[in-house]
Amino acid sequence: MKDTVLLAGELESGAHDGTLRRLYPETETARLRYRRAVERYEALFGRAEAGVYSAPGRSEVSGNHTDHQQGMVLAAAVNTDAVAVVGYHGENKIRVVSEGYEMIEVDVGGLEKKDSEADTSAAIIRGTAFGLREKGYRVGGFNAYITSDVLIGAGLSSSAAFEVLLGTVISGLFNGMGIAPLEIAKAGQYAENVFFGKPCGLMDQTACAAGGLVFIDFEHPEAPAVRKLPVDFRDFGYSLCIVDTKGSHGSLTADYAALRSEMESVAAFFGKKVLRQVDEAAFYRNIPALRARLGDRPVLRAIHFFNEEKRVERQAAALTQGDFKTFLRMVGESGGSSFQYLQNVYTVREPQRQEVSLGLAVSESVLGGHGAARVHGGGFAGTIQAFVENGYVERYRRALDGVFGGGACQVLEVRNEGGIRVL
Repeated sequence: MKDTVLLAGELESGAHDGTLRRLYPETETARLRYRRAVERYEALFGRAEAGVYSAPGRSEVSGNHTDHQQGMVLAAAVNTDAVAVVGYHGENKIRVVSEGYEMIEVDVGGLEKKDSEADTSAAIIRGTAFGLREKGYRVGGFNAYITSDVLIGAGLSSSAAFEVLLGTVISGLFNGMGIAPLEIAKAGQYAENVFFGKPCGLMDQTACAAGGLVFIDFEHPEAPAVRKLPVDFRDFGYSLCIVDTKGSHGSLTADYAALRSEMESVAAFFGKKVLRQVDEAAFYRNIPALRARLGDRPVLRAIHFFNEEKRVERQAAALTQGDFKTFLRMVGESGGSSFQYLQNVYTVREPQRQEVSLGLAVSESVLGGHGAARVHGGGFAGTIQAFVENGYVERYRRALDGVFGGGACQVLEVRNEGGIRVL
């Protein structure tokens, strides 16, 4: 913690460039962003002692909608992040101002769920703090100014980055940075499931909290196995690109909920809670009875789950062994499965809106044999992910920006750090 005037001066002079260089490709841009954030904090809350925290966005690499079925996933923290300038105050209240939004105030003495806050950022703040306090961690009042370049609705998990950032702040301010990344991730998921009202899995929060490229096995959801893979896509001559197709996630909660509920309806047919617990051979033997009871779409979505599970393991092995060709082929297979079987590329409620479908079609045309693209994250709208041969990145960027507008295509890097205290 440092005086905000001193901290802003140190940032302007480049005194913290070494620290920033480890997190950001463009140090000068990061320095300016941090200094402005400190100055904005001071304008909002007055000159005070403050620290700076960061939590990254995430890119789902493989395992589309398998985490909530206790499946396996590959995910990577990326170099877009949410940054918070924070400081103590004498009141028992959490005050958060996110760039471009009004102040949110939550009373630490009354963190219980409020139904009126469902689907709001206040629910995330309250739920994250409540979840950590229920686990026995200290929670107190603080001021925070947050700026984020994890675009909302862009499939990089802006909500998970926000949750992990809040948990990391609470860890740093009140618990000596002693809260494990997985505990922070669970508190974020709890906030989103119970307080916000979105039935998400734990992949997003775990990837944001852990950092790096990780293989996560959710067979035991209370203690998922998390293994970092020492892989850098740049070593294979490829770049990770995310394309924002500019579709809104705002009205898609019901579509996301149906994915999970339909998969779980198949599991329930076998007396199980989730698909991970269902014997695949028994599933295929019972398809006629499943169709008669549930219809076809839940069956197709279950087929996606079983196939995607095996793909995740094969992709992790291929990356570890340096077999990028096999990995890339399975990126395409995963995308095809999401389109055909999982059916989360567009919502059937608005078939005239198919931004993701269009982005995939243009990607296939542009890339040819020089990369692979797939729906990214939750789906139905938002983003596609592409692994693009370095020599084709600019060609690909121009083509996709031409369709969806300037800046739609971002070239990202894997960030090794999860939620951290930076300064």
